Amino acid sequence: MKVIKLVCFGGGNALPKVVLEPLRNEQNIEITSVTSMVDDGGSTGVLRKELNVLPPADIRRHILALSRAEEWKKKLWKFRFARDIVFPDGHRGHSFANVFIAGLEHVLGDFEKALEIVHDFMKVRGKCLPATLEKVKLLAELENGEILEGEEKLDIIKNRDPKLRIKKLWLEPEARAYKPVIEAITQADFIVIGPGDLYSSILPCFLPAGMKKALEKSEAKKIFMAPAMTKLGETYGYSLEDFVEEVESYACELDFVVFNTTIPEKERIEEYKKEEPLLHELVLPKCKNLPKEKFIGKDLLLDGLAVEYSPKKVKRVLLEIFSN
Repeated sequence: MKVIKLVCFGGGNALPKVVLEPLRNEQNIEITSVTSMVDDGGSTGVLRKELNVLPPADIRRHILALSRAEEWKKKLWKFRFARDIVFPDGHRGHSFANVFIAGLEHVLGDFEKALEIVHDFMKVRGKCLPATLEKVKLLAELENGEILEGEEKLDIIKNRDPKLRIKKLWLEPEARAYKPVIEAITQADFIVIGPGDLYSSILPCFLPAGMKKALEKSEAKKIFMAPAMTKLGETYGYSLEDFVEEVESYACELDFVVFNTTIPEKERIEEYKKEEPLLHELVLPKCKNLPKEKFIGKDLLLDGLAVEYSPKKVKRVLLEIFSN
């Protein structure tokens, strides 16, 4: 049985839930997941400032998604305490995983060693890697010239027009890509990008120096999983083609673009937006005749009320691509 080497890029909750976890137990797939390391809000932001450590939040989600640890460890990993502490973005308390990862790095003075211990503790199948080991801040320039400093500012739309497009994205200070990530890209058979928030979770992965060049040189097939909905403050009014244009600009030319074709009832969308008020509208193509060899439209949504991707449906599409 041929082993497929897969590299996945993204942060947040979507990629771990609908790509990493469903593929974790596929015996012929070797997964390396990569997170951007720009998170600076909530619990992570406080730990970064107090301990001068790298952000643990996104990588902790990847670790849980690829974990084959005992159930008590997984419950402990997700355990949140000190809920009386309310952070500026509305999140409450610290998660055990954030404190564990940040505490290990602080005590050991070595994020790589901390990550090795965490992989062992959580019995990770595969590798969860940072895009860079350097401490960076994400900056974005809006189309009106306004500069947003910090990943948290992209998620907070108070005191700015959430419909303005993001013109440019960069890191300060400039940073180098983590060498093991470059090696994984070089050896990969397939690369999956997303789903997730475009400017705060996905594109920051490609900003460290050397990342874009490695992706462009890689012979792996590159797959973009487009999100189900656009987001106020980041992708208001974006078509499917807009998402693809940005990914190809910051990362590399794509071989496949997977997107959802199911259009739920308006009432279902409005009900879901009550839970996720920053989400705006469905991601749909502008062109009706997109090349089918590149654009793969499928029913990807859960059968319930949430306008979110079904892990089973996403897995089915990806395995079809891997097998061809």
